Amino acid sequence: MVPFLDIHTHEAKQKDGVIAIQSISLTESTFLAMPKTKPISIGIHPWYGHLQELPKNMKYLNVLAKQHNVKLIGECGLDKLQGEGMANQLQMLEAQIDLAEQLKKPVILHCVKAFDELIALKKKLKPTVPMMIHGFNKKYEMAQQLMAQGFYLSFGAAVLKSDEIAKVLKEIDQPFFLETDDSDVDIVEIYERVAEIKKISLDELKDVIFANWKKLVF
Repeated sequence: MVPFLDIHTHEAKQKDGVIAIQSISLTESTFLAMPKTKPISIGIHPWYGHLQELPKNMKYLNVLAKQHNVKLIGECGLDKLQGEGMANQLQMLEAQIDLAEQLKKPVILHCVKAFDELIALKKKLKPTVPMMIHGFNKKYEMAQQLMAQGFYLSFGAAVLKSDEIAKVLKEIDQPFFLETDDSDVDIVEIYERVAEIKKISLDELKDVIFANWKKLVF
């Protein structure tokens, strides 16, 4: 039976019938607690990254990201409301995209009020690895703009209450993903709502998402 895929969660516990990609923010202590088998993503989150620590942190990340169970680099990204200045955040993000290119692993992105800067960076670097915006909850026009630039979108608990996200999901014709992030919502509830929006069965939606995942990672 095809499992549910939760592409981005901060929950460590694994559930039956669900493949959950746990997001881990890089710290010096990450070496001690780093999972070795369950699927994870790891990166320098813009809230916690410091440019002066980038050389040291990239040495750690270069080692840890090579583990087979690390499926995605991130979450990393840009945030104008929290973290260091945008110039510093851009340097930290560029370093992680460069590593993702070396390892041929997709990037999962956090982006708050910095989509113009993110698009410009993608145009500058021209990465070949997939780049995914997690927790997308903006307007339809922004979704169209991001997808036109080659970004993938992942949707979380906002699908349960946002008409704008429902509009995006009705129209989307590119690979997309679903996630719980740090919400208390069960991934099955998110799948059920998206299946309803797209007028397909739950099993059909699971097949679609898992096929997208296999194209992305394997």
